[in-house]
Amino acid sequence: MKTRLIAHPAMVIFCLLSIQKTEVKAQVISPPQLGIIPTPPPDNLVVPYVHIREADVMWSKKVWRRIDLRQKMNYPYYYPIDPIADRKSLFEVICIGLFNTGTLTAYDPGALGNNDEFTLPLSRDGAFSKIITYDSVEVYMIEEDETIRVPDTIRITSADVVMYEIKEEWFFDKQRSVMDVRIIGICPMIEKKDDETGEVRGLVPLFWIYFPALRYELVNYQAFNRYNGVRLTYEDMFQKRMFSSYIIKEGNVYDRFINEYTVGLDALLEAERIKNEIFFYEHDLWYY
Repeated sequence: MKTRLIAHPAMVIFCLLSIQKTEVKAQVISPPQLGIIPTPPPDNLVVPYVHIREADVMWSKKVWRRIDLRQKMNYPYYYPIDPIADRKSLFEVICIGLFNTGTLTAYDPGALGNNDEFTLPLSRDGAFSKIITYDSVEVYMIEEDETIRVPDTIRITSADVVMYEIKEEWFFDKQRSVMDVRIIGICPMIEKKDDETGEVRGLVPLFWIYFPALRYELVNYQAFNRYNGVRLTYEDMFQKRMFSSYIIKEGNVYDRFINEYTVGLDALLEAERIKNEIFFYEHDLWYY
């Protein structure tokens, strides 16, 4: 037995009128300003470090490194020299934290440039004086018909910072059974040039920044990812250790740098020895 459903004529007319009154609107999505993938919002959260008990650290070593921004792998920290819409250089990010938001404190490296213990905090004006240099330029005076030299103020920019020195500590956590590293501080460095010849005479440290405090600024700014179009923050870059560096010092009883007791090829071999010492310490723990 088959059941047949007969629609009432009034119901059919009501449905037709409802369909005619319904307006179908297409969803309008405006294109993002900076690309296909929207830029993450500012004030991102910093992933806290894993808590380490002092009793669980069975081995540790302090190491000082230098990140040469003239190497291709380190270009994401150097460029863009002038800020653009979606990216800033690492030095610009540090300056924003020092002079705009005020979330960072700069520490004086001392008269000899070797104080990395964060014992000499600088005020905002004191930190600003570190990125200002004074020079003189020749100006032709039309009325006097002579050329005179007048003082000029030059601000250090991202183009002048050619290297970063970082202080870090490697340690083995027996609770997690892992070798881990924590960056303690970072110091931008500029070239010191001869006033007459313009030849480079060495490197000058500007100031030290306590890295755990700097992380709260790094997490809000993106860097260029040379391996993928998806951007990474500067915090991600340092956590993944996406930089090229070389060791200049390890913790020692004399508190001296490698170049103070060896030079040339021997200095490179000494830096390689320190790196291998860290690697083989963890490797030998799991060797049977």
